[in-house]
Amino acid sequence: MRCLSLDVGDKTVGIAVSDPLGLTAQGVKTVLRTSNKKDIAEIGELISQYEVEKLIIGLPKNMNGTEGERCEIVRKFAAKISAAYPEVEQIFWDERLSTVAAEKSLIAADVSRKKRKKVIDKMAAVYILQGYLDSLSANDLSKGENL
Repeated sequence: MRCLSLDVGDKTVGIAVSDPLGLTAQGVKTVLRTSNKKDIAEIGELISQYEVEKLIIGLPKNMNGTEGERCEIVRKFAAKISAAYPEVEQIFWDERLSTVAAEKSLIAADVSRKKRKKVIDKMAAVYILQGYLDSLSANDLSKGENL
């Protein structure tokens, strides 16, 4: 089962995909937003290419856990994706601090500011997806399924 994750922003959408076993997340690309129709078509191409069954969508909650205006925007975009690709299950994932974690990781790797700007959203999508995949592994371990 492959998953695709989205870090939805106003100007870009960072995208990551899981490996075929659903263990690790890899960055795929950053889509420059042009129109909902084109953005959703590009996401659809990736859904088809990677044979995606689940879409993990980062939900930018406030630090206190509440949902604000950004969450509403993301949910509306997700609803449009769902209308176009109803066969793909959608899961919203708390993405608080994913961009911060991605930025710290890129700084630690000594990536220049200019290059960081180009890949930050894709890296945030990786953090979102890896968090989701890790939660599945943790659930399996707690049930004794991987022992």
